[in-house]
Amino acid sequence: MKKSKFTESQIIKALKVNEQGRKVGDISREMGIDTSTFYCWRKKYGGMDLSI
Repeated sequence: MKKSKFTESQIIKALKVNEQGRKVGDISREMGIDTSTFYCWRKKYGGMDLSI
């Protein structure tokens, strides 16, 4: 399986930004990913928090 160029913390941060009201299209464009990738991340990482 291909390794992602994004860390879990970057993915979770993007999901949190979306929860605060930014559009998926804007976040995806900024990160250089497809919107379907964002939705897959939401399905996989949704509800997770950063544990530092």
